[in-house]
Amino acid sequence: MGFLKEFKEFAMRGSVLDLAVGVVIGGAFGKIVTSLVDDIIMPPIGFITGGVDFSKLKYVITEANAAAGVEEVAIKYGNFANVIIQFLIIAFCIFLVIKGINSLNKKEEAAPAAPPAPTKEETLLTEIRDILKNK
Repeated sequence: MGFLKEFKEFAMRGSVLDLAVGVVIGGAFGKIVTSLVDDIIMPPIGFITGGVDFSKLKYVITEANAAAGVEEVAIKYGNFANVIIQFLIIAFCIFLVIKGINSLNKKEEAAPAAPPAPTKEETLLTEIRDILKNK
């Protein structure tokens, strides 16, 4: 029974739950970025390049032959280009989020702290200075 209790404590820790939420939200964010790249960014790029659909670009090593039962072997570099663009968009979005969080943290740190109280030595020296001025 001790093992199950330890596992429950581990699984219910805040960091594990935060990680689970992050994975779920990250998966949903990945779908959004995939749609952004495939449906919004790549069509204009394809139009500019003369109607080239990047996801269909490939270098065929071996042609498919249905009679011989041979499937096509190809290097699909167009799909790779789409994935690279998706990665760059995700990296840029994460950069913006981290930059925003860091700027909020800097504002909190930049708030001036109350000046420290003078030490006993400083207080005594100030009193001596004032006495000497009055003489």
